[in-house]
Amino acid sequence: MKKEVKTIKKIDSKTIDATGRTLGRVSSEVAMSLMGKTKTTFERNIYCGVPVKVINASKLSITPKKLESIYHTRYSGIPGGLRILKGAETANKKGLKELIKLAVYKMLPPNKLRRMMMKHLTIEN
Repeated sequence: MKKEVKTIKKIDSKTIDATGRTLGRVSSEVAMSLMGKTKTTFERNIYCGVPVKVINASKLSITPKKLESIYHTRYSGIPGGLRILKGAETANKKGLKELIKLAVYKMLPPNKLRRMMMKHLTIEN
């Protein structure tokens, strides 16, 4: 019988500063790193990304006009339970951290790896 030897990989993390940057630019950089497309060992069917930490999310550069044009939906599961929320409402209630999280979530591929990728995302004010 052969004994399996587990090798411990050192996982590097990436820190992204959101000060003065737009929502889309920060979100796309985060999504690319979470998917692992910035690495040479990228494989589509397994998770090979790096943990990402976004700092200074409250200093994100976003205009009030853009906040009004951004919207996302929430569905409660009952008929007539679709809620359409504007970006300004979400930013006031939950902060700009939630807008970054929703933007990154929509940029990731809609498969079984998306939940694992989102677990490796941390956002700080």
